Parts: sequence; C-alpha cells; structure tokens
Amino acid sequence: MASFGFRKTYGAELTQDGQTLFTVWAPSKRSISVKIEGLGTFPLHPTEHGLFQTKVRCSAGARYRFALDTGEMVSDPASRYQPEGVLGPSEVINPNDYDWQNPHWLGRPWNEAVIYELHVGLMGDYDGIITKLDELRELGVTAIELMPLNSFGGSRNWGYDGVLPYAPSNTYGHPNDLKSLIDAAHARGIMVILDVVYNHFGPEGNFLPLYAEDFFDHDNNSTWGTGIAFATPPVAQFFTENVLYWLMEYRFDGIRIDAASAISDRHWFYDVLQRVKDTVAPERHVHLILENENNDSELLRDGYTAQWNDDGHNSLHVLLTGEHEGYYEMFSKNPTEDLATVLSEGFAYQGKFNPYSGKNRGSPSKDLNPQKFIFFLQNHDQTGNRALGERLVSLANSDAVKAAYALVLLSPMIPMIFMGEEWGCTTPFYFFCDFKGELGNAVKEGRFREFEKFSSFKDHSERTKIPDPNALQTYEKSRPDRSMRNTPEGQAWLELTKTCLELRKKYVSPFLNHIQTAQIDILGPGCIWVKWCLTDQSNIVLVINISEKNYTLNKKFHLIFSTNTNISSENIPTNTLLFGQEICS
Repeated sequence: MASFGFRKTYGAELTQDGQTLFTVWAPSKRSISVKIEGLGTFPLHPTEHGLFQTKVRCSAGARYRFALDTGEMVSDPASRYQPEGVLGPSEVINPNDYDWQNPHWLGRPWNEAVIYELHVGLMGDYDGIITKLDELRELGVTAIELMPLNSFGGSRNWGYDGVLPYAPSNTYGHPNDLKSLIDAAHARGIMVILDVVYNHFGPEGNFLPLYAEDFFDHDNNSTWGTGIAFATPPVAQFFTENVLYWLMEYRFDGIRIDAASAISDRHWFYDVLQRVKDTVAPERHVHLILENENNDSELLRDGYTAQWNDDGHNSLHVLLTGEHEGYYEMFSKNPTEDLATVLSEGFAYQGKFNPYSGKNRGSPSKDLNPQKFIFFLQNHDQTGNRALGERLVSLANSDAVKAAYALVLLSPMIPMIFMGEEWGCTTPFYFFCDFKGELGNAVKEGRFREFEKFSSFKDHSERTKIPDPNALQTYEKSRPDRSMRNTPEGQAWLELTKTCLELRKKYVSPFLNHIQTAQIDILGPGCIWVKWCLTDQSNIVLVINISEKNYTLNKKFHLIFSTNTNISSENIPTNTLLFGQEICS
C-alpha cells in the first residue's frame, strides 16, 4: 500500500501507540480541554509558547471539539476534516488510509504547464471532475487549478471565505475523495494546483479570536478581514506547514497563494521556499505561484515559480470592451502600449504611477523569463467580480475574443483557461456564498453598495438586477452549461483551443527554458507584432489585431496559423491573430 502523510505541529495526530496527540496554540487561555464524542473531556497540558497538548486513546473517525474555560466549544483550527461543516465537530483522520495508485508521479516541468482553473462544486465535486479529466487531457490541458477548498461557512462559496485551512470542505466530499481526484489526474499526466488563502479568515466559523488573539495583526487589516500576524513564529509555522501539508499529504503539484501582497511579513515567503526545498523530494516538480497586486518581481527572481499577470488581462480587456472604470482605469489611456509591454517585458506596471491607487506600482520585470507570468483572458475574479458575472464573449466581438484567446494560448507566458472558456461558454459566473441572517444581509447589501460608483449601476433600479450572492439560484446559474459544447459555435471554440495547444506543444513549450529576446512593434491602436527568439535559430512570431482597422504587415515570416482563414502573411484583418516563424538575425 502506497500512502503519504505529513505530521503537523498542530491539530490531531495519530501516534504509534494507538493514541491521538492533540495540540492547539491558545496563548490567550490558561486552560483548554478536548471533548471527544463518546469518550469524554480531557484537559490539555500547557507546554511552552502558548501550546497545549494531551494524548488520548482514540482512533481515526473520532469526533472532537476544543472546550474553552469560558464554556465555548470550538473546532480544531488545524482540523483535517469537518464532516458537519465549520460549526460542527472536527474528525480525526488517518492520512495513511488512502492507497495511492500513482505514487511515483513526479509532476511536470513548468514549461509544459497549461492551466485550467475551476470551481470544484460547479464542476460536479471531486467525482464530477474525474469524469472530465480525459476531455481536458485530449484538449491539451496539463494542469487543473482548484479554487480554495478550505472549509467555509455554509454549503457553497468561492472558497475565499475559508476558516479552517487544513480541512477540505465537506460539501465536495471526504478527504479521500480529493485524493482520488488528484490520483486520477496524475494517472492522466495532469498536475493539480491548489489555490490557498492565508491573508485573512472568513466571517463565519473562525473561533481563533476566542483563544488566540495573538494570531491577528490589527495594524494590517484589509477589506477582507483582520490581518494575520505572520511575524509571530507559531502563526507563520501554521501556514508554512499548511503549504507542506498539501504538497506532501495530498500530493498537490503546486500552490497558488492568493493576495500575497496582503501578507505582512515578507520573510515568510522565503521561509516557505526553504521549507519546501528541505521537505519535498528534489526530483518532484513542485510549483509555487503568487497572486500579487504589487507586481513584486523580486519574489519571482528568488524562487517563486510564477505570478498571475493581471496586467495582461486588464490591457486585453480594455482593448476588447473599451471599459475604463474601476481598476481598468489603469489601462484606459494606452492599452495597446500596455499590452505590448506585457508581451515583451512581463508587467505593464514596473514602478510607474498608478492613477487608480494614486501610487507607483510594480518593479522591473524585463529580465524575467516569460514563464514567470501566467497569462489569462478570464478567471474567477475578473468574471465573478463583475456585478452581473458576464463572461467576455458576452461583452465583446466574438472574433476579437477568439484572437485574444489564441494570443493567451500561444504566447511564451504560461496560459490559463477558466472553466467553460474552452467552448466559448456564455453562462455567467456570479459571486456566491451561503450566509444566513444578519451576516447574509450584510454581504448582500455590501455587494450592492460596491457597484454604486459604477456609472451603469448608479441608479438603484439597476442595482436591483445584481443577484443575491446567498441565493441558491445564483450558485446554480453559475454552473457552466455543457450543452453549449455541442453547438457549432462551441465546437469551433473547442477546435480553436485544441489547435492552439497543439501548436504550443510543438513550437513554444519545448523552447521556453532558452528564450532569449523579445522584439515588439506596435503597428497601430490594437495591433501588435512581437517576435521571441527561442534559440539561435528558432523563434515564434505573434501578430494580433483587435482593432476595427485592417493593417498591412511589412515583415516577412512563415505563417503557421491564423484565427482568420481569409488572410495572407502580409494582410492583418480586423480581429485576427497570426502565428508563425522567421529566422532570427
């Protein structure tokens, strides 16, 4: 039997003598106990630095809560599983009772990555995703990225309101069901990446303030919630071990750290790098990914695998839609120049003034390999944070969107597809959750107020069209309509996706580690020519025109593919992408 486990500092750990060691960090308390269903209540003993521990003779399957000296019963913050949700008991789990069928899987090198972001619930839970792995593999997808799984309040959520980082939500299945999904993906050569949230806890089910006030940094609060005290060693250890837990016990191939710029202690990121290096077998391909609003290129130089490139999305979105409100204001003045900079240098903002925030943003990125940037046309944020959750194909010219989509799939940056995008899905993706009572009303009203500043929602009657995030129908209407796959338009999108990913596999991915230079030429508003020299004799050329004007290309190259069949290598019709090669001089 092949099994994997990671021994955590905190939580419930089975011991070799048939007992379970319970450990909790409770610096705000002088005493704390563990209440185990059917067995009784057992006091934990203080050790050092706010830690409490005890051993109890119980086995996997035992359900328990920590009992505070003030009478409250709370879940284990390092719980491996919450069978009844965040307000219910925690369950002791034996991590070694799953028999891995692909224990020798080592992952894939990063240059082969083609990422598919998905929401587990909307894709049919773990078992439902397994049934779709073959079609994703045939399409050319090499990695799936799961939106956060940590347990959250209610029965549905994006996952960014999680409160128990070690416990995959019971709404999707048992922990072993998650392992089965990862195992099945590995059997098909598909990596699995997990999105994690470390900068805040959600509003329901977080009991840490009752016994570990030192867990929080009130000087680093954000719109998401109270800041986390990463400078406090036990807190930093809690999250560092969480990274290792997912990589080791669940065999995830990568971790994507959400809102990294909101994590206060920069040293923590370097501790994670070192601990991963020290813990994970060197032959495994493990990838650490950041979402970082600050465009902090230094972390990428120092060992992080890649960062989501919002600048690429935002500049493309402005070119396609003409939208200029909110954070799109940053890209409304010169979107073509911004996209050209993204294609040739990584970030559009490398220290220049940001009119949206009123501050300088970013750091130099021109020296970084394009693989350090994840390029996308849509994701959960950019779609779901819209008031009405519209996908891009509902907002812009279809041919223009196809050209931009092909650009994402064929550029040397690592491409990411959002679930359903591969067939041109028009199903909206809404913001949804499942909070009740005053909290539910506050979330709903806050959602409505969020859009008051946008011109199309200044009128109250327009804001009433925004779906209630707590309503079940809001969640169900976000489920991608798979019947669209079988329409002529859906099949055309799928063929475009497959063709571009086959070209990527042949002409782009094998050469990414040796990419040398990027040359850029802006032919006019919305029209860019770019060439990357991959080796001394190999290159790729991409030409995109997402304007309303036809252009003539005065550069000779061998045309391999175009999103428009009625073209030549010299003619660039409106809403077209060209892909080809020329000899580097």
